[in-house]
Amino acid sequence: MVSAARSAGAVGAILIVSLVVAYFISKKKSQTKKKKKKGIVEAIGNSPLIRINSLSDATGCQILGKCEFLNPGGSVKDRVALHIIQEALESGQLRPGGIVTEGSAGSTAISIATVAPAYGCKSHVVIPDDAAIEKSQILEALGATVERVRPVSITHKNHFVNIARRRASEANEFALKHRNSQLNGKDSKQVNGYKSDGDNHSSLFPTDCQGGCFADQFENLANFRAHYEGTGPEIWEQTNGKLDAFIAAAGTGGTVAGVSRFLQDKNPKIKCYLIDPPGSGLFNKVTRGVMYTKEEAEGRRLKNPFDTITEGIGINRVTRNFAMAKLDGAFRGTDMEAVEMARFLLKNDGLFLGSSSAMNCVGAVRVAQTLGPGHTIVTILCDSGMRHLSKFYNAEYLSQLGLTPKATGLEFLAIK
Repeated sequence: MVSAARSAGAVGAILIVSLVVAYFISKKKSQTKKKKKKGIVEAIGNSPLIRINSLSDATGCQILGKCEFLNPGGSVKDRVALHIIQEALESGQLRPGGIVTEGSAGSTAISIATVAPAYGCKSHVVIPDDAAIEKSQILEALGATVERVRPVSITHKNHFVNIARRRASEANEFALKHRNSQLNGKDSKQVNGYKSDGDNHSSLFPTDCQGGCFADQFENLANFRAHYEGTGPEIWEQTNGKLDAFIAAAGTGGTVAGVSRFLQDKNPKIKCYLIDPPGSGLFNKVTRGVMYTKEEAEGRRLKNPFDTITEGIGINRVTRNFAMAKLDGAFRGTDMEAVEMARFLLKNDGLFLGSSSAMNCVGAVRVAQTLGPGHTIVTILCDSGMRHLSKFYNAEYLSQLGLTPKATGLEFLAIK
């Protein structure tokens, strides 16, 4: 009896100790989860991965969306801006008080304007004037200097990206001449007896400008690294490595490249795909190995062929970032599909998404139709519809283009 009592007591003691240990471990984990973020920079990333119920139920697959619109700057590009600025500061290309310049259709620029002040820097953005006007308004409200220019071919010196590159060089020249004039004790408007060329840009840069750094989101591999080191690992962890496919559209190519390469490095069986909008050549590049169609190769190609209302995706060259992608195939999406998808998700899931996010969801359904029921598919919900009110969500604008949504369900993707 005594022995039995002692055994029971020992078991009870062990149980109590186990419960106490479990309590403190649980408490520690809870405290870790509730740890306060130090500033806006630490709030970037670790976005939730949600089940898109309507699309999952309709296809028999688990279609999951990474909610990048919940980043502080409102889009997936916060990750890119953070990596570009951090790496530039570490390498010495950028100094506190410097100006980050970028050519952008909107989201990357907004992210740079959001992140740069956290490092004591400013931003100068060159944006095509056919981008939704609210993007420029947001940039100005964030304190960025904004130049709106006419859309032209990337080969033209006045393409918005090329202008942004020049602005960084001009900011460096302006800062250098200003510093030299102060060191030499001369009037800041005179250097070696002649007027400084930097004065031609005095209206663009503040007198305390510490030079410029061109973000170069298209070719800067910090873009790719942001997703290989951040977005990809998060998706892997959030799905416990149990996913069958990933799909996203490409503009700079950083997201689809970084995520696809990470996931396939972890498990080569995971299928990775591109969804491409009208006017873009990437679909042909992935599926046929050439950027152009037969007709375009015969000289019928336009200098500025884009005829899509989706913003920030689609391109006709292979960037350094996109070249890093590991893709199994590609799908072509249409503007009508993107418009219908955006309205369908708003009505059925309460998801208010931007044009590229809607196109990604079109792609996710295409993958589900290709693989069949029972698969897990992940895509990126890049930004919300708040930046697309004047165009993508403007009924009059869509009507003029013959894009008035009419679907009641997913019949526009051949799902009844």
